[in-house]
Amino acid sequence: MKTLIAAYSGVLRGTGSSILSALQDLFSVSWLNRSKVEKQLQVISVLQWVLSFLVLGVACSVILMYIFCTDCWLIAVLYFTWLVFDWNTPKKGGRRSQWVRNWAVWRYFRDYFPIQLVKTHNLLTTRNYIFGYHPHGIMGLGAFCNFSTEATEVSKKFPGIRPYLATLAGNFRMPVLREYLMSGGICPVNRDTIDYLLSKNGTGNAIIIVVGGAAESLSSRPGKNAVTLRSRKGFVKLALRHGADLVPTYSFGENEVYKQVIFEEGSWGRWVQKKFQKYIGFAPCIFHGRGLFSSDTWGLVPYSKPITTVVGEPITIPKLEHPTQQDIDLYHAMYMEALVKLFDKHKTSFGLPETEVLEVN
Repeated sequence: MKTLIAAYSGVLRGTGSSILSALQDLFSVSWLNRSKVEKQLQVISVLQWVLSFLVLGVACSVILMYIFCTDCWLIAVLYFTWLVFDWNTPKKGGRRSQWVRNWAVWRYFRDYFPIQLVKTHNLLTTRNYIFGYHPHGIMGLGAFCNFSTEATEVSKKFPGIRPYLATLAGNFRMPVLREYLMSGGICPVNRDTIDYLLSKNGTGNAIIIVVGGAAESLSSRPGKNAVTLRSRKGFVKLALRHGADLVPTYSFGENEVYKQVIFEEGSWGRWVQKKFQKYIGFAPCIFHGRGLFSSDTWGLVPYSKPITTVVGEPITIPKLEHPTQQDIDLYHAMYMEALVKLFDKHKTSFGLPETEVLEVN
């Protein structure tokens, strides 16, 4: 009897040890490794934004049209009715949500690359500003993370300044996508919106304009530091009309996160891209990043390359209700010079050689 009890106790002790050992093995497996879990969360956070950027607007439009043809048609009618009454809200700065801007997903987004925001000078809350953001890259990921979320603490670095990232007005015609964009403080890049924010919204407003736009995105590729700026003077004219200071901003690494097929001038591919740019407002690019589960495969997830956005010294701009072309050219030249100086001052700090030159087209 004693022998049986001893044997039974041994089995129990052995079972306990086996269970403990199994649990230790379970929590040591690679898919539960903390750093790997965080890395996957970072990848997912970036992918959700890329998919939102590319397909959310179209997908929500199709879904709403489908709902309109079902027994739930009232939902679609109510949303479209709301859309009619709310149509001009984006032009007045939208509906910024600090809750959305502080989502944890944006911190994972930031850490994936990682993305940093570097402040070089203070900004006065008694002035308004137009930031020129360069370069565009494929999706302007640095511009979004730094100015449409609080992941890099833009509000703490520039207290009292309200950043508004300006993007294509067509995005605000897309159901649901428009709400998503407005919650981050994103607004249409058109004259009506900028006029409103710089004249009827008080001071402390900073409108971030990706000056190179679609044309600049066509030359985006790793190892390339080039901006489309020489003929882009509209933002300078707006700054003069409202007396808004110009702030050159350069994002080192923005061109490194995607690889793109570059079509040469005169090729059929570049012809198609320019036609899209002219009539629709954006230029379709053939690009790729890494895969969702492996960096060795192709996919839509950008490569995890550091992006560092340096905000330069503001250029004081006088208020001229009717600026002449000479005025515009003068301050545009000052802006270009300031941008090149900003690039040259910081390029070696972010891995570029002293001989690297910013190409201004």
